[in-house]
Amino acid sequence: MASTSGDRAAGRIGTRPSQGRPSHARPTVVAVAALLAGSLLAGCSDDGGGSDKGGGDSSASASAPAKSPGKTDDSGLPAKLTGQQLSWGECEGGGAGASDSAWKCATLKVPLDYEKPDGKTIGVALIRSVARDSTKRIGSLLFNFGGPGGSGVSTLPAAAPGYGALQERYDLVGFDPRGVERSGKVECRDDEATEKSFTTIDITPDTAAEEKAYFKDAAAFGAGCQEKSGELLPYVSTANAARDMDLMRIVLGDDKLHYLGYSYGTELGGTYAHLFPQRVGRLVLDAVVDPSADMVGHAKNQTRGFQRALENYLKDSGEDPEDGTQKIAALLKSLDRKPLPAAGGRELNEGLGTTGITQALYSESMWPQLTAALQAAEDGDGSPLLALADEYNNRDASGRYSTQMHSQRSISCVDTNVRPTPAQAKKLLPEFLEISPVFGGFLGWDAAGWCHKWPVPGEHKTPEVSAEGAAPILVIGTTGDSATPFEGARRMADELGKGVGVHLTFKGEGHGAYGGGNPCVDSTVEDYLLDHKVPQDGKVCS
Repeated sequence: MASTSGDRAAGRIGTRPSQGRPSHARPTVVAVAALLAGSLLAGCSDDGGGSDKGGGDSSASASAPAKSPGKTDDSGLPAKLTGQQLSWGECEGGGAGASDSAWKCATLKVPLDYEKPDGKTIGVALIRSVARDSTKRIGSLLFNFGGPGGSGVSTLPAAAPGYGALQERYDLVGFDPRGVERSGKVECRDDEATEKSFTTIDITPDTAAEEKAYFKDAAAFGAGCQEKSGELLPYVSTANAARDMDLMRIVLGDDKLHYLGYSYGTELGGTYAHLFPQRVGRLVLDAVVDPSADMVGHAKNQTRGFQRALENYLKDSGEDPEDGTQKIAALLKSLDRKPLPAAGGRELNEGLGTTGITQALYSESMWPQLTAALQAAEDGDGSPLLALADEYNNRDASGRYSTQMHSQRSISCVDTNVRPTPAQAKKLLPEFLEISPVFGGFLGWDAAGWCHKWPVPGEHKTPEVSAEGAAPILVIGTTGDSATPFEGARRMADELGKGVGVHLTFKGEGHGAYGGGNPCVDSTVEDYLLDHKVPQDGKVCS
């Protein structure tokens, strides 16, 4: 498969694989369209605009005065950071939302290294639309749509029409986490090398020569990150992004952090809750990354999740799931032997074919497109599946790739110190293939290839999300979620702690529940975010 955003596959949910790992940056039905459209706000301007701050759960005006630059804060950070004045101005570029004057952009200065808060700083790009009803304003609501590596500056304006109820009373705030796009993006290889990797590297190597090429390419990716972005590479962890969010909270003038995170954004939210439990306001974690799973555990979870989604798709199509799975596995094997011709003189190989299938399993609305693409492949035309793979890989019509996969892999690998060797991956392959003959081979190899010879040490085996003393956090799992299987939501709720994690299950399809149109889910989330009505733990929506 090709890399994507939003779940870590082999090892990191919310990550795309080097050669196509499933990811979870496809949040909800609403936000999917935004992500696939690829609409961008090219940057943020530091010109114009006021501070436009408000605070906490009060109904303070959206233009409340900024904190004094000299004021101290219990964060322990220097006043030059906690008291900085954000200059909200027009958003540069022609992407979705750029022409809407409601959206303003600014840049927040954060420490490169939080152990040296008086040292070098980097800029984190923000985008905001203030609450429509200032008299009932709650505060700021931060968003993360997944990845790691997803751009909130690009995604939020396009997704915002689905958050109309929230926009009445919250300032909607998106950001590019450190290492992503406008926030000092990590870069690792150029478009030519990316294309070569996708088209020449076998994601399920069958020979010693293919194995050697696979791991050589994996090592070269990490070496490229070190060469192009070495200064930033050790500091793009999820924990540092959570610390950045707390600085955002301070500078935006909020006593508590209100947050909506999808996919990898749930890991970021859980990490924030662990680091700053007393600062938790109203947090929603949707399409949840299992915090109890390490690199191999996540790869197995995703193998099960995508296989489950594939079987649901096959049942819906009137096919026997077992027979249909074997047919698709046979198709991919044939692509491994001989790629299919596709539009523009390109070819559809096994990796790109797997990626295209993965892309279509993020949302039930894409199932008809998958049916048409599989039929075309059977008829000898690889173009439709290749088009799906290009969407997943963020490749435009001119052959340009975004740097999302670079950010995603870099954040994933600095987070994890569980890095299976090639020999360990080979030993695990039979177990992966038993779970899924379609996705098991790719994800089994990817568990070792993703962080192979990564130049920066990893921080932990699994993320710490325990948050004793925090306010209740709403945790949502969807039974048909391909990228973040629903079992992870219960585990997240348990690890957050008794009285903190509040679990909601949606019996449905898709990667992310809120914003997908289910009245039960949408009303539960909005009651919680707008009126702080905490649902009963274990509630089920269908």
